[in-house]
Amino acid sequence: MKNIFLIGLLSLISSLTYGQDACEYTVRGKILAQEGNTPLEGVYIWVDELERGTITNSNGNFTLDRICEGHYQMKVVSLGYDSLMVPLNVHGEVHLTLKLQATEYQIEGVEILGHKDAVNTLNNISHIGKENLIANRGKSLGETLKDLPGVTTFSTGANISKPVIHGMHSNRIMILNNEVRQEGQQWGSEHAPEVDPYMAEDISVVKGAETVRFGPEAMGGVIIVSPAKLPSSGGLTGSASAIGASNGWNTGGSVNLETGFKKIQGLGARLQVSGRRGGNVKSPEYYQDNTGMEELNFSGALGYNRKDLGMELFYSRFQSTIGILSDSHTGNSSDLEALIENGRPFSDPGFSYSIQNPRQEVVHQLLKAKGHYHLKNDGIVNLQYAFQKNHRQEYDVRRGSLNNRAALDLELYTNTLDLSYEHPSYQNWNGSLGINIFQQVNNNIPGTGVTPLIPNYDLFNAGVFLIEKYVSGPLEVEGGMRYDFRYVDAARISSDGELDEQDFTFQNLTLFLGAAYSFNNHWTLSSNLGSAWRPPNINEQFSQGLHHGAAAVEIGNPDLISEQALKWVNTINYTGDKLQLEWTGYFHRINNYIYLNPTGETYVSLRGTFNVFEYLQTDANFWGMDLSSAYQISPKLEGYVRGSMIRAKNTVENNFLPFIPADKLEAGLTYTFDKNGASLDLSNQTGFHQGREPDFDLAPAPPGYNIWNISYGRDIMEGKNSALKAYLSISNILNTEYKDYMNRFRYFSHEPGRNIALRVNYEF
Repeated sequence: MKNIFLIGLLSLISSLTYGQDACEYTVRGKILAQEGNTPLEGVYIWVDELERGTITNSNGNFTLDRICEGHYQMKVVSLGYDSLMVPLNVHGEVHLTLKLQATEYQIEGVEILGHKDAVNTLNNISHIGKENLIANRGKSLGETLKDLPGVTTFSTGANISKPVIHGMHSNRIMILNNEVRQEGQQWGSEHAPEVDPYMAEDISVVKGAETVRFGPEAMGGVIIVSPAKLPSSGGLTGSASAIGASNGWNTGGSVNLETGFKKIQGLGARLQVSGRRGGNVKSPEYYQDNTGMEELNFSGALGYNRKDLGMELFYSRFQSTIGILSDSHTGNSSDLEALIENGRPFSDPGFSYSIQNPRQEVVHQLLKAKGHYHLKNDGIVNLQYAFQKNHRQEYDVRRGSLNNRAALDLELYTNTLDLSYEHPSYQNWNGSLGINIFQQVNNNIPGTGVTPLIPNYDLFNAGVFLIEKYVSGPLEVEGGMRYDFRYVDAARISSDGELDEQDFTFQNLTLFLGAAYSFNNHWTLSSNLGSAWRPPNINEQFSQGLHHGAAAVEIGNPDLISEQALKWVNTINYTGDKLQLEWTGYFHRINNYIYLNPTGETYVSLRGTFNVFEYLQTDANFWGMDLSSAYQISPKLEGYVRGSMIRAKNTVENNFLPFIPADKLEAGLTYTFDKNGASLDLSNQTGFHQGREPDFDLAPAPPGYNIWNISYGRDIMEGKNSALKAYLSISNILNTEYKDYMNRFRYFSHEPGRNIALRVNYEF
């Protein structure tokens, strides 16, 4: 009897244990777009028999826990894609990879096709979406991006800023402007990108080395400026925006019109115009003389799309005039020393819209023709040609008639051709191969009366690449390789009046390997290791005089060799009910790193006294981390913390490199009201003291600072097909006087003071 009871008890325990285990299975999966294999966020997953469901996260992953053994039907639904009904047989842990086919859909009479051109990478990507772009209208590209963790700016005065990704800028990061690599005179520290943020619906920042995908200039990262997709049917729609700001009395606005054509399904067009104007910028205690700016931009696009074919023609023209702080040009060395010692300009001219010498005038034109075709085997062929003309003129303070002549007058012509083939998915594999070609001609326009800073040159670069990705449930693995060949032929008149012509050949093989794994709907880990290279730019080799816009003398070195780099980036993402967290850590080793170093010497001429900088080469280590987090304190209140730190060292001389961003931290609260979609945001930005200075600098790094900002946005009107929104913001509320280490004019000027801005956006 005792044995029977024991056997019965064991049988009961066994059955209970089996029953518990049978309902503890987990179904994990990833949802991808059939075209491009890009992860799809917000896809709805539902199992009727369980009366349970979930949605995919930003990486396209989903998890269903506590599933009993059995057979089910799982429905997969996403707007813009054909729905799927998938048999789900659960006898253990289940891993799925599902692909959705894009379909056509209509929203309020406007038909949009599902074709999407995205950078499909496992590297860390940060986004600024449409809503945030509207709330930041009127800012330059650099200022728009600077709030992203790991992204800062390299500034020359109040109106010129360049994006910096993990300490890299200029020719070490690539900007894709509507899928075209932006090619201007981007080597200059005071040459801001000729890109109009009004044109963008989304701006993405890729923080890893993307040399394999895009070429040498992407060794530090990529900035992707993407306009909205063209409509393919329906009537006229569009938007208009206006901005007014108190500091510099800035005004600006844009108008965007787009339409599809009912008689030709798939045909769409867009026209966009924007402009900005501002006067002297005001620091808390004084106006900065000659810091006004004017900008007028235009773009137009015409496209035809259907499921198997797409074509697009795009043209844009960017024009700007920017005043350079007049106090940056001094008469002699004693004046320069006195100005740096004073720490601020001696003059306080008051407010004016007038822009005098020194100033910049830049016109950038871009023409793009693009097409893609879907083959019968589900492969896709992409072909794109683009032409760019960049005309840059820099005016110095000169005597007599020379004052009306540009001291630097450059015309840069660039042709790019991109051809790629995305092969059909085979089991869990997909990928692409292609070729990128770009050809460039730089001309110095005669008649400036000064020796050109950089020579005339012809450049040719060709690269071939292969990228493959393996996707299986929560695991993604991606790898690729690329070979580049570059030829440069440069010619200039030397200081002794002789023609100096030199040609250079560079070539390199680059590789990368990355992986991402989603443990569940909450945790994702990704790791990417990529090699990169960058040949020396023409200014680093041949600069030989006064760079007027930077108010500095720069000296190049034709014996510089190519930079060789290896970057390792690791990112952890957590998405919970209340907490969202992203942490990125990276290490970047660069051999033969080229940098502009102050010599401590000055150059005296009839036009003034200027600091002398020279291009040097060393080995360097960069490492750091980025943090972005948000916590839902209550249904209406959210707190957030964002920050970044970077360390960079010259490993040959065991000292610190110049112009490396200081640590930054931002913390804030956002309160959402019940009515009118209104929200209030209060934040504090902390810029820490850059204590890791090079052995020599013109002045010590400025102290750290704290500034407070507040913004309020709400819907003014919302109709069936229209919406009016307004945004009021106050930056530097307390009018704090401070300097930023990454501003080249910090030696003798402060950052702008309080600024009150009102932005209004109307969509119809």
